[in-house]
Amino acid sequence: MESGSTATAPTLTFAGSSIGKKVVMAVTGIVLVGFVIGHMLGNLQLYAGSAALNAYAAFLHEALHGGGLWITRAVLLGSVALHVWSAYALTMQNRAARPVGYREWKARESTYASRTMRWSGVILLAFIVFHLLHFTTGTVHPDYMPGEVFHNVVTGLRVAPAAIVYMIAMALLGVHLYHGVWSMLQTLGLSHARYNHLRNGLSALVASVVVIGNLSFPIAVLSGAVH
Repeated sequence: MESGSTATAPTLTFAGSSIGKKVVMAVTGIVLVGFVIGHMLGNLQLYAGSAALNAYAAFLHEALHGGGLWITRAVLLGSVALHVWSAYALTMQNRAARPVGYREWKARESTYASRTMRWSGVILLAFIVFHLLHFTTGTVHPDYMPGEVFHNVVTGLRVAPAAIVYMIAMALLGVHLYHGVWSMLQTLGLSHARYNHLRNGLSALVASVVVIGNLSFPIAVLSGAVH
């Protein structure tokens, strides 16, 4: 009597599943949203003058004897890497599940923010690189002075093309944040038909506060309100 062979289904790991990837994206999203909000609030020291902003920057560099900034950078770098990986993996997984596109496609349930998440994410990633070269290393800054954060911000954003790049990036960040926060709350189980309007409101609030705060910096410099 021959014994029938049974095929063993491959074990799907948590990170290999779509739910796992969405959770990774949500958790790293929390870290990144928290940083974006904190970064914007810290930069509001710009309106208190050069001494206040430079003192704030010095505090960040001296926290935990200089180790705090590097710990923050490591956490952010890891979060960005995992966020990009999960987004790419989900995109490839969705394409594999639907190899043939629809003949006629209409956006009924999706929003503009959700449909542009991948593109806005790629553009924002490129902007992060530019931002680091502009204000962290000074590589593309017209008059970079180490330690003089107020001077670097004002002289950097006084260049109209650079200021325009920042404003466009902030508009894209707002779109990305809106859908990102909305989707993040849904993934973490904070979704119910009775309370979805609150989720929409919170997503819009976070995106609006960040965009308005960050847009104010190049506008204030270009208008001469900060000089």
